Amino acid sequence: MRLFIAEKPSMARAIADAFGPHQKQQGYLQLSNGDKVSWCLGHLLEQAEPEVYDPLFKSWRLEHLPILPAQWQLVPKTQSKAQLKILSQLIKEATELVHAGDPDREGQLLVDEVLQHSKVSQTKLKQTKRLLLNDLTPTAVRLALQQLKMNSEFAPLSQSALARSRADWLYGINLTRAYTLHGQKQGYQGVLSVGRVQTPVLGLVVQRDLQIENFVSRDFYQVKAHLTGADWPFSAIWQPSEACAPYQDEEGRVLNRELAELVQRKTSHQAALVEQVQQLPKKQYAPLPFSLSALQIEAAKLYGMTAQQVLDTCQQLYERHQLITYPRSDCRHLPEQQFGQSAAVCRAITANSPELLPMQQQATMSLRSKAWDDSKITAHHAIIPTDKALKSASLNSSEAKLYWLIARQFLWQFFPPFCYLEQQALIKIAGGLFKAQARLVQS
Repeated sequence: MRLFIAEKPSMARAIADAFGPHQKQQGYLQLSNGDKVSWCLGHLLEQAEPEVYDPLFKSWRLEHLPILPAQWQLVPKTQSKAQLKILSQLIKEATELVHAGDPDREGQLLVDEVLQHSKVSQTKLKQTKRLLLNDLTPTAVRLALQQLKMNSEFAPLSQSALARSRADWLYGINLTRAYTLHGQKQGYQGVLSVGRVQTPVLGLVVQRDLQIENFVSRDFYQVKAHLTGADWPFSAIWQPSEACAPYQDEEGRVLNRELAELVQRKTSHQAALVEQVQQLPKKQYAPLPFSLSALQIEAAKLYGMTAQQVLDTCQQLYERHQLITYPRSDCRHLPEQQFGQSAAVCRAITANSPELLPMQQQATMSLRSKAWDDSKITAHHAIIPTDKALKSASLNSSEAKLYWLIARQFLWQFFPPFCYLEQQALIKIAGGLFKAQARLVQS
């Protein structure tokens, strides 16, 4: 019997659906071919508390610090002991194992931890396969099933997640106890929580708040010349000379009003001489498909959504609706082989977001943007729509907004670059130097 171990029930169902009819059992899905699909519930195991290593560590005392486990231990999470028991039994019964955790370091580690906890033999471990899913549609799952890899190839990914987990424990346990105990000596009775990530981030937030609180606004002055050329009027901005440096701030802005007014008086109604003109051809390519952070920034600007709201909504689009690829990605590029699926994806986009049909009709599907680049693919690829069209299911407002954003970003990959001339002219007026800038659209 072959056992697939997914990270969560939704992924297990997607794997089972790719095989056709299946039966739900307690803690796993029975496939018609005799194989089984089970799941974790996130991490089924967690780092042991200090008192597991030594009962003396249950009390917080400075002389115990630092606490450095000689042999690290994992313990089952209370709320998921039942599923861990079922999974461990299935692992023992299986003749072949397939790791189907999320395609990232945490997904790699949480299944590997269960395999180690279940005391899988070295022979079976070496034969364990790895299923990588970035798309939960049946077609994508079936394709991934034909491309299984050896799980041992991903040991470095698992080790990096394990190192992060242990670093969090060492920082959090030792420094929280140390700061809390010193705080108690000063009369503070609460817990002073310290974390490897949370404390530096909190420091950045406080630092930024202090900068805002202590910010002092200052007036600065520009001199703008309104000129008339042969064809149309334009404006140019005065460029202060080195002699003006004592009257400028660190960003080169003039702080002295009298100086600006003097330049204004000297240059008003004076002839302007164009000394230099420069034209540079430029291209602006479509923005790449979204990574999670890029999507969170865009959704915050357009819809006021928080980072957590974006992540939670994307998880629904990925797991429940199967309309987008794996969302926890820090990559903005796509595998080159995926270009062949573009037409099917675009058909699904117009079915799911009909308002994007005019944009899709203007797209040139033979164009290949810089997004498709195997050399820039990391553990995942960019977030894009899948080729699934909605049937009876409907999206809520947040889901529809994010799907529209992701779909629009994908369609942009099939548009030519914006071409223009970047023009700059240096102009002398009564001895003063002015600069004019403009864009001339070409296509």
